[in-house]
Amino acid sequence: MKECSEAFIGFDTAKKKHAVAIADVGREGEIRYLGEIDSSPLTIERMIRKLAGRYEKLHFCYEAGPTGYGLYRQVRGLGHDCSVVAPSLIPKKSGERVKTNRRDAVSLARLFRAGELS
Repeated sequence: MKECSEAFIGFDTAKKKHAVAIADVGREGEIRYLGEIDSSPLTIERMIRKLAGRYEKLHFCYEAGPTGYGLYRQVRGLGHDCSVVAPSLIPKKSGERVKTNRRDAVSLARLFRAGELS
């Protein structure tokens, strides 16, 4: 059963765990932090299939880094859009100095939905 049409998912990747946030489509769409998941391919596939059951179209993005291209190939292999964002091109507020996985994942999902990432 599809509840919504589209969703934008932001990953903050790391070697052992990925932080995941989701932004519903639209300016008033809700942005939620889903939590941290294990970085194993089986866990990622399970999470993607669960989200694919709720949404018609999924758009994934994550910040480029040393641990991410396996994730890109896996998401594309499951038939979803995936964008890799250069860290230097992510807009940051001047006072935002504390870097946490949760904050980064939510920020990626929000900015990706707004079309501000390249």
